[in-house]
Amino acid sequence: MKKRIVLFAIPIFVAVLLVTLTGSVSAQSVEEEPVFSAVDTIWVLISAFLVFFMQAGFGFLEAGFVRSKNVVNIMAENLMDTTSTTIGFIIAGFGIMFGSGNAFFGMEWFFLQGMPEVYGELTIPILAFFFFQFAFSAAASTIASGLMAERTDFRADLIYSFFTGLLIYPIFGHWVWGGGWLSGLGYLDFAGSSVVHLVGAMVGLAGTLVLGKRRDKEFGKATIRGHNIPLAAIGTFVLWLGWFGFNPGSQLAADPKPISLIVVTTDFAATTGAIAAMLLSYFHTRKWDVSMGMNGCLGGLVAITAACAFVTPMSALVIGLIAGAISYYGVFLMEKLKIDDPVGAFPVHGLNGAFGVLAVGIWGVDGMGLLYGGGFAQLGIQALGIIACIAFVFPVALALFLGIKYTIGLRVSPEVESVGIDLEYHGVESYPEFAGVELHGITISTSSMAD
Repeated sequence: MKKRIVLFAIPIFVAVLLVTLTGSVSAQSVEEEPVFSAVDTIWVLISAFLVFFMQAGFGFLEAGFVRSKNVVNIMAENLMDTTSTTIGFIIAGFGIMFGSGNAFFGMEWFFLQGMPEVYGELTIPILAFFFFQFAFSAAASTIASGLMAERTDFRADLIYSFFTGLLIYPIFGHWVWGGGWLSGLGYLDFAGSSVVHLVGAMVGLAGTLVLGKRRDKEFGKATIRGHNIPLAAIGTFVLWLGWFGFNPGSQLAADPKPISLIVVTTDFAATTGAIAAMLLSYFHTRKWDVSMGMNGCLGGLVAITAACAFVTPMSALVIGLIAGAISYYGVFLMEKLKIDDPVGAFPVHGLNGAFGVLAVGIWGVDGMGLLYGGGFAQLGIQALGIIACIAFVFPVALALFLGIKYTIGLRVSPEVESVGIDLEYHGVESYPEFAGVELHGITISTSSMAD
């Protein structure tokens, strides 16, 4: 009973505290009526819808890569990660990320109070801008669930996703996109290789380290395979489609030439990422491993996200090739380090998130074909941004997960993990028609088929 009180008291306490700090904030007066562009607004909102639909892609992908006994749970986590992150982003996340304050965090617009009609020099209403940014925050939170799959307590998932949207994602986001200290140095991350993907991966890495491996995971031996590759394939294509909102939508205006370039570079990197990972799988195993191809595709998408507006289409092909290799070899690196990542999320989002940031300094060019910041100077700034992201996100997330572990508990019990989280936590199975089926005189169940 006490654990439940703590669980629900934390968000309430944060909300009350922020209301007290902000007090009564009146709407900001505007001397001149802003001029909005209907085309820009529609473009940004449609892009936001595509980014939001990526939650379905994450859900399908992760559901396909876990065992059947945990499919309902991973879908429930994707659903509620979105909602919990939304509440955190409304309470303070958006204000911390984009409100005026200092070089490290914003200090206004909590509970969306006192916002102007337009953010900066944009030509879209601020609520359209908010919705686009909210969809990004939800994606960052969902990335972490893949690393922590098949063993995380559902209550813990609600709490970490809430604080990701409330504090972790917005603070680093302010440094890069909200006028913070990294943007002042000239750090470039167009659509979020670090702000979204590296942040989400570092949160997930902290979580999986505190959790430990799945009980039946044996490093260096046979991989625990996902139960439904077609479902994972659907998730991959949904995510690929969603990225055409994620990257070109970050232009925040329907500018024909920039968004056309961004669409092409995004697609090119995904293409060569999938090719590289698939060919590497055949080279090493003489098998065309489609799951590696899927992660290679996603790795290419993550890597191009920071640089999509700053590189040529030919450079995007090279970035995708390297990203595909990182996705492939990153899986074996995680095995070597004995870190249990059920869906290969860290190589895709973490390693390729960092590589994508560096890619700006290596291949990024301005309108005159010159390297941003003179090449090495920009590369140094990009590297500093990666270090800053890791140095901030990882210890904060680690403290959060340790706090959850020693209060309400972070991990399900051994019994629940053995039979599957679906039935014990959610009361339903993903494939109930197969439960209790008798095959050759042997009664099997969904959980036994999944082991």
